[in-house]
Amino acid sequence: MAVGIHYQRYGMMALVITGLGGLGATALAQTANFAPIALSSGQPSATVSGTTAGIFSVASIAMRDQQGVICVGFADASPSHILTLQHPVTQLNLQVNSGGNDTTLLLQGPTDSRVHCGEDISRRNLDAHIQAQNLPAGTYRLWVGSHNQGQRIHYSLSVGP
Repeated sequence: MAVGIHYQRYGMMALVITGLGGLGATALAQTANFAPIALSSGQPSATVSGTTAGIFSVASIAMRDQQGVICVGFADASPSHILTLQHPVTQLNLQVNSGGNDTTLLLQGPTDSRVHCGEDISRRNLDAHIQAQNLPAGTYRLWVGSHNQGQRIHYSLSVGP
């Protein structure tokens, strides 16, 4: 088993342990490509932005989430954002706004087995969204991607109740 330390944007460190399972790399602590998100009772919502451009299939993380939603699209191997919930949350809405481009969304945490995958808002608005219930406090990894490999889409992401 190899241990590697990688530096990402914002000068933060990521520790990755490489093994033989699924992805070949299980993230123990990982930094994001764009701004982190921290929600608390004093700040229950936030909006961040970024750009998709990945060639990593999000199906490598999970084929389906707990609700049976198929996880599709391409993102960077590193999460787009790290979400920290300081308290358990009854309901959390994650909404991509890219002007209606065909985006995807995957939320994983606080354990690797807990996954939520985004669906299109509607047939006319292909931006992804997730409505997750009963999330425990902890750290979550969030990937914003596109249906087309390597496609660059600028987006904002709103997270809140």
